[in-house]
Amino acid sequence: MHDDRTLVEARLRRVLDERIRPAVYPESVPLRVAVWHAPGEPVPVAEGLAAEPEPIAVGDRWGAPWGTSWFRVTGTVPEAWAGRTVEALLDLGFDENMPGFQCEGLVYRPDGSPVKGLNPRNQWVRIGAPVAGGEEVRLHIEAASNPVILDYHPFRPTWLGDKDTAGTEPQYTLARMDLAVFDETVWQLVMDLEVLGELMAELPVDSPRRWEILRAVERALDTVDLQDVNATAGRARERLTGVLSAPAVPSAHRIGAVGHAHIDSAWLWPLRETVRKVARTVSNMTALLEDEPDFVFAMSQAQQWAWVKEHRPEVWARVKKAVAEGRFVPAGGMWVESDTNMPGSEAMARQFTHGKRFFLDEFGIENEEAWLPDTFGFAAGLPQIIRAAGSKWLLTQKISWSQTNKFPHHTFHWEGIDGTRIFTHFPPADTYNCSMKGSEIAHAVRNFRDKGRARHSLAPTGWGDGGGGTTREMVAKAARLRDLEGSATVRWQTPRAFFEQAEAEYPEPPVWVGELYLELHRATLTSQARTKQGNRRAEHLLREAELWAATAAVRTGFRYPYEELDRIWKTVLLHQFHDILPGSSIAWVHREARATYERLTTELTAVVDAAQRALAGEGTIPLLFNSAPHARHGVPAGAAATPEAPGTSTLTPRDDGGFGLDNGQLRITVDARGLVVSAYDHGAGRETIAPGTAANLLQLHPDFPNMWDAWDVDSFYRNTVTDLTDAESVTAGEDGASVRIVRSFGSSRVTQLLSLPPGERRLVIDTEVDWHETEKFLKLAFPLDLHAERYASETQFGHAFRPTHTNTSWEAAKFEACSHRFVHLEEPGWGVAVVNDSTYGHDVTRTVRADGDRGTTTTVRVSLLRAPRFPDPETDQGVHRFRHALVVGASVGDAVREGWRINLPERHTTGARAVAPLVGVDDDAVVVTAVKLADDGSGDVVVRFHEAHGGRARATLTTGFPYTDVTVTDLLERPLPEAEPPAREDERITVHLRPFELVTLRFSRP
Repeated sequence: MHDDRTLVEARLRRVLDERIRPAVYPESVPLRVAVWHAPGEPVPVAEGLAAEPEPIAVGDRWGAPWGTSWFRVTGTVPEAWAGRTVEALLDLGFDENMPGFQCEGLVYRPDGSPVKGLNPRNQWVRIGAPVAGGEEVRLHIEAASNPVILDYHPFRPTWLGDKDTAGTEPQYTLARMDLAVFDETVWQLVMDLEVLGELMAELPVDSPRRWEILRAVERALDTVDLQDVNATAGRARERLTGVLSAPAVPSAHRIGAVGHAHIDSAWLWPLRETVRKVARTVSNMTALLEDEPDFVFAMSQAQQWAWVKEHRPEVWARVKKAVAEGRFVPAGGMWVESDTNMPGSEAMARQFTHGKRFFLDEFGIENEEAWLPDTFGFAAGLPQIIRAAGSKWLLTQKISWSQTNKFPHHTFHWEGIDGTRIFTHFPPADTYNCSMKGSEIAHAVRNFRDKGRARHSLAPTGWGDGGGGTTREMVAKAARLRDLEGSATVRWQTPRAFFEQAEAEYPEPPVWVGELYLELHRATLTSQARTKQGNRRAEHLLREAELWAATAAVRTGFRYPYEELDRIWKTVLLHQFHDILPGSSIAWVHREARATYERLTTELTAVVDAAQRALAGEGTIPLLFNSAPHARHGVPAGAAATPEAPGTSTLTPRDDGGFGLDNGQLRITVDARGLVVSAYDHGAGRETIAPGTAANLLQLHPDFPNMWDAWDVDSFYRNTVTDLTDAESVTAGEDGASVRIVRSFGSSRVTQLLSLPPGERRLVIDTEVDWHETEKFLKLAFPLDLHAERYASETQFGHAFRPTHTNTSWEAAKFEACSHRFVHLEEPGWGVAVVNDSTYGHDVTRTVRADGDRGTTTTVRVSLLRAPRFPDPETDQGVHRFRHALVVGASVGDAVREGWRINLPERHTTGARAVAPLVGVDDDAVVVTAVKLADDGSGDVVVRFHEAHGGRARATLTTGFPYTDVTVTDLLERPLPEAEPPAREDERITVHLRPFELVTLRFSRP
């Protein structure tokens, strides 16, 4: 037989495009349209409905950037259409390739009840099936003219990312506003042909199944009268019955589909627009659930559910009904789909406590899965947190974006730093926006790395990022793929059902130990420095506020600010979303974030001040309130007392124009360039700085990645570097005990203050940068005379190790990584830490000196600032302040302590009395991360702590308050039945901890 395959396939494409798809709507009449443009921010629904619109016609331009326009569409169903299905086709000017990334709408009835959302892949509204004829149609559309930020020429700088700079030029052209007859038979034929055509294209050319489909398609096309598609579509469908009813082979891969609409809580749109995106998507999905009995939809991010409840009560009522039916499923159990690299220990825990508690309180549903499809890598401390929150599964697909190495598993156990394992699944379709295309299904089958041992995978199905969700076309395709020869089988499933099934079939999956590092988007650890500083400082202020408010509540009856702290925590957690904290959102988002963090700082500082005044009373005794989890200047952790008198530190001018700093522990030499050429440890008798090098070295790189400007830094940035060694001035600081350095470069200026606190082995570096560079990357380097094959960087509830070498491509790919408060390197018995108050990105490299001692130079560089131009063309322009410290002769315990110290500065005041700690611990390896009152308002005291050094610990906790019972709980402060109660003797409790083990205790008060 002659090979006419390509001829038939080309015929299918053209006939579908030019004849069959247009015949889905064979008749139409125009609707009358009028519009009212809201003058500012979005208005309430009632106001939009009541506004008096003006006529507008198809072809007219509308919609200033970030504007809201209320369209009123009216018309009459022709009498001749009686008995037929009629839909309104409402095209606001959509580009069908950009669902979620441009204008969108929410359709309302005249009474204000929502109908469904509109987006480029969902432009229809059902009027009647069937209609009687003569019905009057009146619909209102709340349309958002969100500008296109990520266009066909992506990553071009644009001022459209902030309403203050976006201008007023209309963005869209009204395209179609019609009533039309919907021919379901033709639409079903389109679905048949699309599924078969897509499946056929994925089968081997020599596969009999491919040729069977080809011939069936050919017969169907022969049956279609191209001049009268609607009359012949039914007969054409009959020609396809045989190939559509052939069952899948028994060994076919099994895909669990779950309706999905990953909605970024902010990204190329502001937070206020996400509130509306969620309402549109939820309206669509609840409507689709009513039409499709097998369909299941899952939505994560409790914050987004809370927005619907608060802002769209009419939509919320539909959501609650669908949840009660078990088909609209709360997923993930987190407040938002947060970044997981940068949030601190308590913040990561609170993502789960606030998220899970919302779903429990609203629906009585316990989420056991963490749902993070799009987060930019996963910190090694996360498994323990997931488990401590009462969950046990994780879903993500983002690691498939890695540029260098292909991850070896799709279903596996992920082991964290403490040994906790979480059953984890990466959907092999490599997308969280699956649309049920044949290419996506076939890719999932081919790509699945666990064949022969497992056969189930998950496919989150629906348009996402900007929302939209699942379409009726996706549901129709899934129905045809339920049991179809040549394809994987597809069933709608809840996340829980999938994980239970997958875990049961794969009881001993492979294990991946340590972080799930994304080999992409590394620059998110640095972009938008003010957002990152706001997060770090808010996290630590929340610790202080809870600690002192709880102490004051127990000791003095101070009103514990439950509501205020709950609201502030949720605001901080929202801003840890994986496009806000990483710095990859538009300018509007980060402008608002800065203002939010300033407001939270004021509120939290007021809570701290009020609690400390209640505790100390009015008096003249000098007091230091120590919020850190370790003693400081003789003041215990969580206590207030008169501090010990400090020692002395001397500043000595040098003949070369530099200075020497000495406090008896360290001797620091600063040369005339303002660089640290020596950091001598008196006690150890050794030098810290590598021979021939200098620390406190600012280095400037060009920074123009191949794509994803705010997200990425590519390895070639290292090929070019400028050492900023020229100093305008190197002088003594105003206090006479520090060194002040001023440098200028490009259009920017740096002022640094180097100080050596008395009695301490740390050089403190305060850096102020007035930054006005473009597409540059600023680093601060510390070349150390230290040989280490690995280093520790702090993560949630512990630290993780990374190699300093690049033996393999996996190690080489980690050329920019995340740390929280410290990185630590050591040789046996002696180490160095670099601690920070607000930075995350860093790199560590090693070289062997060719001359002299042939020793190893290990260089730690912290990342300070970038200057990408997309999506915010003015990223990080302006003044920034950072604090770092070089801690010499440091154990990992010293690194932990100094990391906390630099982030929780001393608070000096006067009062009438000292304040004893509410809880004390006798072992510095056991770090208390939270002291608070229980969230349920009972007045119980909750204490959370973990082993922080990476070893075993036996510690005694001492309580400074009466209690009747103590219980080990999960993060939601619920008793853990399997946990043994701690050994108790009066006010003392003895605990035994594994390396990095996390424990929460709840003390019941009389």
